Amino acid sequence: MEQASWVPSSVDLDRPSAARMYDYYLGGSHNFAVDREAAQAVEKIYPGMAGAARANRSFLRRAVRYLLAQGIDQFLDLGSGIPTVGNVHEIAQAANPEARVVYADLEPVAVAHGSALLADNPRAISVQGDLRDPDSVLSSDEVRALLDFDRPIGVLMVAVLHFVPDSDRPHEAIARFRDALAPGGYIAISHGSADGVPQDGLEDTDRVKAIYRRTDSPLVLRSGTEIASLFDGLDVVEPGVVRLSEWRPDSDDAYISAYVGVGRKS
Repeated sequence: MEQASWVPSSVDLDRPSAARMYDYYLGGSHNFAVDREAAQAVEKIYPGMAGAARANRSFLRRAVRYLLAQGIDQFLDLGSGIPTVGNVHEIAQAANPEARVVYADLEPVAVAHGSALLADNPRAISVQGDLRDPDSVLSSDEVRALLDFDRPIGVLMVAVLHFVPDSDRPHEAIARFRDALAPGGYIAISHGSADGVPQDGLEDTDRVKAIYRRTDSPLVLRSGTEIASLFDGLDVVEPGVVRLSEWRPDSDDAYISAYVGVGRKS
C-alpha cells in the first residue's frame, strides 16, 4: 500500500483509476501499483497505448493553440486528468499571460495535485467536477469567479467522453455546456474509436474494455458517425471531425484510433 502527502484519504488504493492509468501512459508519477498493473495489462494487449496517450496530448496542444489564435483567452478543461507536462495553462499562458484556465475532474488525486501545482497561479485553478453534471460545474463559485461566461470560452473534452456511457447522456451534457457558452465559444473533443479494427482484433478490444471495467470509468468506443453527432448545434471547423492524426498535424504522429474535432458556437 502506497501513501504520499498528496494522496487524499478518499482514494481507494486497491482499485485502478483511468485517470491515473493515463498519467502512467504519459510517464507521470502520480499513479499507484494498482494503476500500473492495469495499465501494463492494457499495454500487453495494445502496445501502442502510451503512444495513444501522447497523441491525445498532442491534439490538446494543437487545439489550445488554434483557440488562442481565434482570440480565446479562457479555457474550461473537463475531465482534465492529472496535470503533466504540457498542461493547458502552460500552453495558453505562454502565448497570453492573461489567459485563464479551470481544470475540472472527478479524480481526487488529479484535483489535489492540480491545486498544489497551481497554488501560485492566480489565473488557473483545479476543481472537483463531473462533466456528466454540467450544472454543478457551471454554477460553481470558483469556476464563475475565474471564467466570464459573457465572453467566449474554449471547452476541452479530450480523451474523456469515451468513459461516459450512453446511460449518462453525453449528448445532453455537451449540449448544456454548449448552451452556457457565449457566441464565439468553442468545444474541442477527442474520443477513442474501434472503427477500422479488423474482425480478429475485436477480441483484444474486448479484453481492454474488461480491464477498464475494473475502474470507475468503463471504456465506451464509439463510431466516427456517433462521435460526429457529439458536435450537434456547433459549427465544426476545418478539417472537420477526423482521425486524430489528420487534425491540423504538426508531426508525423500516425495514431488513428480516435476521432477529434473542434466546434464553434454561432
